[in-house]
Amino acid sequence: MGSVGPLQIIVVAVVALILFGGRGKISSVMGDLAKGIKSFRKGLKDDDPIIEDKGETIDGTARREKSTSSED
Repeated sequence: MGSVGPLQIIVVAVVALILFGGRGKISSVMGDLAKGIKSFRKGLKDDDPIIEDKGETIDGTARREKSTSSED
């Protein structure tokens, strides 16, 4: 249990490469995540429809339409 095998070395190397690799990969991933959250919040805020009440009433009575079929 105390020995380190080649698989463990590869896993540690991959994790170190991801965390400390070139061009700040973690910071770019976190920046992209923050941009996504901001655009999602902006989208939620922009989708609210503006409802204007004109004070008109709606006629909710049902109307019968004349039937063109000859069922009589």
